[in-house]
Amino acid sequence: MTSKTDASTASPTARATSPRAALVTGGSRGIGLAIAEALAAEGFALTISARGAGPLDEAADRLRAAGAQVLAVPADASDPDDLAALLDAHERAYDRLDALVLNAGMGFASPIADTPLRRLDTHIALNLRGTFALTSAAIPLLRRTAEADPRGARVIAIASLAGLMAEPGLGAYGATKAAVVSLCEAVCAEEGASGVSATALCPGYVDTDMAAWKHGDLDPQRMIRASDIAELAVSITRLSRNAAVPVIAVHRADGGLRGA
Repeated sequence: MTSKTDASTASPTARATSPRAALVTGGSRGIGLAIAEALAAEGFALTISARGAGPLDEAADRLRAAGAQVLAVPADASDPDDLAALLDAHERAYDRLDALVLNAGMGFASPIADTPLRRLDTHIALNLRGTFALTSAAIPLLRRTAEADPRGARVIAIASLAGLMAEPGLGAYGATKAAVVSLCEAVCAEEGASGVSATALCPGYVDTDMAAWKHGDLDPQRMIRASDIAELAVSITRLSRNAAVPVIAVHRADGGLRGA
């Protein structure tokens, strides 16, 4: 772990030879924690973030017990100041960002006609505005990392199948996740030449506590596993900088085309 505080003075050689580093928002549970564990097993140093300090510390201890190098930074993913402090802490700790994993998000189910605008605003603030803000702020560090590494640097955003195909009751959630898909495509278009690309992972229902409300309708044993999404995330980081994968849809095997 580097002790430098001025990341701008680090040489490309130093960045190329230090351990790859990832920042994972929403990293204290569910898909985020599964991705953090998979990246740690791949040799990444980690910064993990979540709003609740207690669960975040527990996740960090779990990762460290498995041998991972982990920095835990509590942050509200809808607060630009928190996100700026999070990115700064990561950069000071590792001086590189090979993978920015954007997993923090929320979703309430309600028909469009019954969804108050304040609920839509909450979806936008966390699912879209925070995702956009952190991506935008991280691009300079992603570029510098990609300059020194033939694999480039990756943004991996957890979107949703609801962002690719509408599902009743998920209008607000799906609209913000569709915007995340568009954001990832835009990152690829704008930053691909610098070695930075983005992927929106769009799963159907994953068996985490966030999807527990669907257990009455769907057998959790038939839901997508968080480890499935983690495996895809890690595989993306193994690609060369020449391969951009803007969107991956992940359906339930028994769910037909929708797979939700």
